[in-house]
This record gives sequence, C-alpha cells and structure tokens, in this order.
Amino acid sequence: MAVQLCLLLLLFCGSTISEVQPIYKPPPGTLDFGFVPAKTYDTGAYHEPGPIGILFKVVHAFLYLVQPNPFPQDLIRKLAQQKFGNTQGDYQKPENVVLTLQAIYYEIGFIVSAALGLLFILLLPLVGLCFCMCRCCDNCGGEMHQRQKKNADCQRSCFATFLFVASSIISVGVLCAYAANQHLTSQVRGAKKLVNSNFKDLKVFLNDTPAQIDYLVSQYNTTKDKALSDLNNVGPLLGSRVQEQLGKEVRPALDAALTMAGAIRETKEALENVSVSVEVLQEGTERLHGNLTDVKMHLSNTLNDSACAAAQAASTCNIIRNSLNQLNINANFSGLPGVSSQLAKVNDVLKIDLSSLVQKGYAAFNDTPDLVVNQTKNILSDIKNVLESIGSNISNFTKTLPVQKIIADLTVYLTQSEANVQDYFPLVEQYDFYRWLGCLILCCMVVLIVIFYYLGLLCGTCGYDKHASPTTRGCISNTGGNFLMAGVGFSFLFSWVLMIVVVLTFVTGGNIEKLVCEPFEDKTLFKVLDTPYLLNQHWKNYLSGILFKNPNINLTFEKVYSDCKENKGIYTSLHLDHLFNINEFLNISMYTEDVALKIEHIQINLSKIILLDEIGKENLLNFSSSGIEGINFGAYLTEINKSVTKVDLLSFANDLEARADQLPKGALENALKGHANNIRMIHSQQVVPLEQAMSTLNQSIRLLKRTSSELMVKVKNVISAVNAAQLLINNNASLVIVQETKKYMDTIIGYFEQYIEWVKESIAMEVAACKPIANVIDTAVDIFLCSYVTDSVNTFWFGLGGSSIFLIPAIIFAVKLSKYYRRMDTEDVYDDVETIPLENMENGNNGYHKEHLDGIHNPVITSSVEQW
Repeated sequence: MAVQLCLLLLLFCGSTISEVQPIYKPPPGTLDFGFVPAKTYDTGAYHEPGPIGILFKVVHAFLYLVQPNPFPQDLIRKLAQQKFGNTQGDYQKPENVVLTLQAIYYEIGFIVSAALGLLFILLLPLVGLCFCMCRCCDNCGGEMHQRQKKNADCQRSCFATFLFVASSIISVGVLCAYAANQHLTSQVRGAKKLVNSNFKDLKVFLNDTPAQIDYLVSQYNTTKDKALSDLNNVGPLLGSRVQEQLGKEVRPALDAALTMAGAIRETKEALENVSVSVEVLQEGTERLHGNLTDVKMHLSNTLNDSACAAAQAASTCNIIRNSLNQLNINANFSGLPGVSSQLAKVNDVLKIDLSSLVQKGYAAFNDTPDLVVNQTKNILSDIKNVLESIGSNISNFTKTLPVQKIIADLTVYLTQSEANVQDYFPLVEQYDFYRWLGCLILCCMVVLIVIFYYLGLLCGTCGYDKHASPTTRGCISNTGGNFLMAGVGFSFLFSWVLMIVVVLTFVTGGNIEKLVCEPFEDKTLFKVLDTPYLLNQHWKNYLSGILFKNPNINLTFEKVYSDCKENKGIYTSLHLDHLFNINEFLNISMYTEDVALKIEHIQINLSKIILLDEIGKENLLNFSSSGIEGINFGAYLTEINKSVTKVDLLSFANDLEARADQLPKGALENALKGHANNIRMIHSQQVVPLEQAMSTLNQSIRLLKRTSSELMVKVKNVISAVNAAQLLINNNASLVIVQETKKYMDTIIGYFEQYIEWVKESIAMEVAACKPIANVIDTAVDIFLCSYVTDSVNTFWFGLGGSSIFLIPAIIFAVKLSKYYRRMDTEDVYDDVETIPLENMENGNNGYHKEHLDGIHNPVITSSVEQW
C-alpha cells in the first residue's frame, strides 16, 4: 500500500507539463526560472571505521586468500533458476551435478577451512582426553621424573621463548576479537541515530515534494509575463521586424529621393553662382582691360624719355618696350551664354518642397510599429485571455490533485514504521548485549588460558634455580609449572568451543562478505537481481512487474539505484512515464495552438503608407526637364581654364623693377618703379578677385555638369525605386508580415517550450530527488550489514580463530616447559667421578637411586623401591 501511495504521489509530481510539437525554433530570449527548492539531506551514507579499519583490511586480504574467485554471477543465476526436487533423482541429474560441483569449486576455500576447523573441533578434545588418560598412567610426561641432559638449559629457554611468542600471538588475536566485539556493540548502539536520520530524510523527501510542485506551477507566471511583455511590445517587436524587412527596399528608395531633393537645391545654388560669377567676370575683365591699357600707355611714354637714349639704358628700355604687349587680358567671358532660363525653371521646381514630401514618406514608414499596435489590439487581447486561461487551468488542476492526502497517508505510514523500528531498538540492544556478553565470555576463556601461560612463564622464570635439582625446585618454580599445566587443561576444555564459534561465524560472515558486500559495492549484485525470470519465472523484469504490473518494461535494480545515488528525480529513476506519461497528462499544446492560430490571423494593412505622392514625382520630372543639360559646359570650361592675363602681373612687376635697378639713378628709374607698383596694385585689387570668381564658376559648372549627366535616367530610376517600394508596401507587404508574424509567434511559443523543457528537466533531475531511497539501501546493506556487522564478525572470528589455532603449539610448549619448572619426585643422580649414573651400572636402566649405595636415607626412593 505504501509503495502504491508513493508512486501515486510521484506521478502527480509530473502532472504539470506536456509536450508541444515545435514548428520553428528561433533562439528566443532565455528565461530564468531559478532553482527548484530542495532541502539538504542529513544522512551521509558512508562509514569510516576508524583505526579498526586496518584490521578490516587484513581480514579482507585473508578472505581473498581463502576465496580469490570472482563473484559467480552465472552460477548464482543458474542455481536460482534451477529447480531441485525432493527426490534423489533430481539431485543426480547431470545439470544439477554440474552446478553442485561448480558451487563446491567456488566454495572450496571455505570448505577446506571449515573442514580443518571441524577436524580441530573433533580431534582436539579427543587428543586432550587421550593426553589426560596417558598422563594418569604416568606416561606422556605424567611421570614425575626428569632425566638430566646436557642441553637442558637450552631446551628450557627455547620452550619458554616459543611459548611466550605463541601466547603473545594469542593475546593479539583475543585483543582483535575483543576490539571487534566492542566495535559491533558501539555501532549497533549508534545505529539508532543513523536510522533516525534516514527517516528524517524520507520525511523531508515527502514534505518537500509539494513545495517543488508548487514552484514548478508558479514558474508558469515567468513564461506568461514574458509572453505578455512581448505582446504588449508588439509594435517594437513585430512592427519593427516588418519595418526592418520592408526597409531593405523602402529606405534606399526614400534615400535616393531625398538625395535628388538635395541635388535640386545644389543645382539652384550652382546656377546662381554661375550667373553671378559670369557677370562679375565680364565686368572685371572689362575694367582690367582698361587699366592695363592705361599702364601700357604710361610705360610707353616713360620709355620715350631722352634718358632711354643713353648708351647705358638703351638696351634695357628696348627690352621693357618689347614686353609691353604682354600686359593684356587672356580670358574673354563676354561671349559665355547665360543660365537664366535654367535657373528660372529650377526655381519653379523648388516652389514645391520635395524634401518635406520625402520626410513625410519617412514619417509614414516609421509609423509601422504604431500601425501594427493599432491593428492588433483585438487579437492581442484574445491571446492574453488564452494565456490567463492556461495559468488558471494549471492552478485549478493542481488544486484538484490529492497531493496533501497522499502526503499525509505516506507520512502516517512512515511515522508508524519509525515507531515500530524505535520499539524494536531496545530488543535489538538487549540481544546485542547477550551477544556481546557471549563473545566476551569467549574472549575471557582465551584470556584465562593466556593468563595461566603468562603466570607460568613469570613464576617459572623468576623461581627457577639452575643449581637446584629437579626434586628440590622451589615453590615458585613449581607453581609456574602448575600454571602452565592448568593452561593446557583449560586449552583442551575451551578450544573446541572456541573453534565451533569460529567455524560458524567464518562460514557465515565470509560468505556474506564475498556474496553480498563485495558484489554490492561494485553493483554486480544488482546485475544478478536484474536477470530476466530470476526472481519470478513469469516476469522478465521483476521490479517493473512489482511496480507497474508490466514485467516487459526495462526497469532494473542497478539503474534505479544508480539514478537515486546520483540524486535524480524518482520519475526518471523508476521510469514512471510507463505508468503515467506526463507529456500527455496536461496537454498545453492545444493552448499554444490557439495562440498560434490567433497570431497567424493577425492582419496588418500598410496601404496607408505613402512614400512619395504624385506631386513629388512630378516635381522630379520637372527638374529633369529644367534644361541644365543644355548648358555649353565646354565654352565655360575653356575660358575657366585660361589665366586672367597673358602674363603674371606680379612677375612682370618684379621683372620691371629689377630692370629699373639696372638703370642709372635718376627719374627714369623712379618712374619705372612707380609703374611696377601700379601693376602690383592692379593685380591685388582686380586680378585676385577675378581668379576667385573663376574658381567659384569652375566649381559650379563642374557640379552642374555632373548633375546634368544622364539626369533624366537618374530621375526615372529614383521614381521607379519609389514606385517599387510603394508597390511592395501595397501588394507584397502581406508576405513579409506573414513571415515576420510567424517568427514572432514562434518566439512566443518558444517561451512555452522553454518552460516545458525546464519542467521536464526539473522532474527528471530535481523534483522528488530519490537520494534518501539510495541512502536507505546503503544504510541497510553497505553500512549496517557489511560495515557494522559483517566486518566486525569477520574480525572477531579472525582474531578468535588465530588464538585458537595457536593454542596447539602453546599446549605443546607448555607441557614441555612445565617439566623444567615443576618439582619432580625422582631424579637422576651422577657419581662425582663417573659420568654415567651409578644406578645404570647396578640396576640396569631403571635409573633409580638405591638407598644402600649412598648410605643416605631417601623416603621417596625407599617407598618406590618397596613398591617395586
């Protein structure tokens, strides 16, 4: 019931999204939906054993030596799928025999080790019994007589050393066992906190899911607000897009018309400059001609002076006289045609402000966004209503979901489970106390034996007197020997009990480590569980059969565990789309289709936009027929290219002054210099202004020449471009509007697609993240079963088993050593001269000392002889 409730809750987690078939995916503005709220889980599914972890690793290495074979996946699958009947014939089937042999081969290490342990259990008590009976018969070291040997001290030291080493190893083993016992108890007591942490995380998992659902639903407002923002800005968005596309044709046409309007104004200015410049040049050249004529006449009169007849001045005067012909004008502007008629026609053209008409066209075209806004008010209002209805439907639908009831039911179930677990904890601790006490008793058995050995070594070593004979050994030495024999006796009594515990825990703990813990760590165990038809012979996939009643769904333990380990959403981890398809649960596509249809029905009429009316076009044609192309530009350029005078007046004046300096000082020299200054004045006052006027005339004529070049063609091209742009607006703008409207629509729908993809990703990765489920599995298997219990149990049998095994050499060395510490009843007596016992000479090999030989009364010997 709890599983079904949990699945139903998780299904409702995905009830807020659906799928839209994309038509066109432009790169819309990226929406920021924030982060799905998620709480932090307290459970850390990882256990660090601490210093005892070194022992765990040693035990793991030992188990690898015992069982180096890899995890038998195929064998376990076959064993699980194989049916063993109750009859003898079923076990004798060839396939069953093969499987049995394979299992034995895999377990051969454990089998051999367990067999040795059983042999230990059977033989050691039997050997102990025989050993005791033998000693009771004064054999097997039971005879209280010690034969003297030359290497007795060496043997005693060796036996003592070996016994000490064996006892030390036994001590280390029992310490390991005790540490493992204490570690298991402390971990069991601390498991309550870990279990509570897991239950807390599960409650957080349940309580956090509704808030995550609400957050997913609330983020629809982000999408809606962005869509509404774009709808409210339909002018700048859609209108600007339309304007941008149409502007590729419209703006160049209007720019050309505006350029032509500027050309008309420039033409007028150029014509005015030509008219004024020609007039200035005609008047100036006429005045300059008169002034130059006067200068030549005065110079000629000066040169006719008698001073020029002198031999020193005659040649200079002749040179000057011969250069007077250069003082004359060169350019003649009186014959240039006028441009008054062309200027009058251009003035008539300028009576109509063409620039103003073109600017009106610009203004009309720039009003496209406003036209779009005005013509889409009704449709945009409907779209906004659709968006509001989508949000209302999502909110209303999520309110109808019994999420709170499901959460409450699961919380109650979880609380009851936690209470049950809490109720079992005292019982678990009680039984663990019994286990701890039993293990402690086992350790105390070993400790008791070791204490006897240590006390025997201590008393024997400290009380031993090498000068004392075996029959006269001290009490301390004799007590040490008795301690050693007591240790031997307890070893025979306890060793088989210890080994029974060791064998049972070894077989159990070792196989759990090799067959559960190690394959769980590398997920091999999940691969076995995912074997088709393994756990249920009728189901291909057991997990999907349990959850969905459909074993054909490819849902595996390994994939679910791995996804939950990565904290993915449980919808993805459990493949809940097979049980509940979130893409079909809430079909937003029909709403987006409504939005798309309404946007597609947007009709925008731009026929009211007039780029250039007929008056403007007629004005352009009048300009083309103004006659400026009929101006005789060649005549103008010919005169313009000439200089104002035939000679540079400044150079002439300078030359005249230089020649005057060659003449003798006097009136002639002064007169010539006066004429030179007069010529300079004429140049500065008349020639320079004329040159400036010629420059202006040159610029204006060249401008008019460029403007008039194919003027009719240029005007017609401008008018054609304007007409083509106007035709595009009137007839073909609908195609552009449809294209841009589609892009605009796809941008709006793209916001919904972003929302849907974000919700899908959130459902897959963040909503109801199933990390607590993986933590529960890790806590139960990896931490509690493997780290707490199995590692501790394995370390316990490892230490206790090692101690038990070393009891065997300890028994041997203790029995041998006790002979050197205990007080003997009889001893070998040697003659002071002879090196062989006197008894051996007189009484054969019995080695007993006779009373009459020494003359000393020995009651022990006397008693023995009498009995003999």
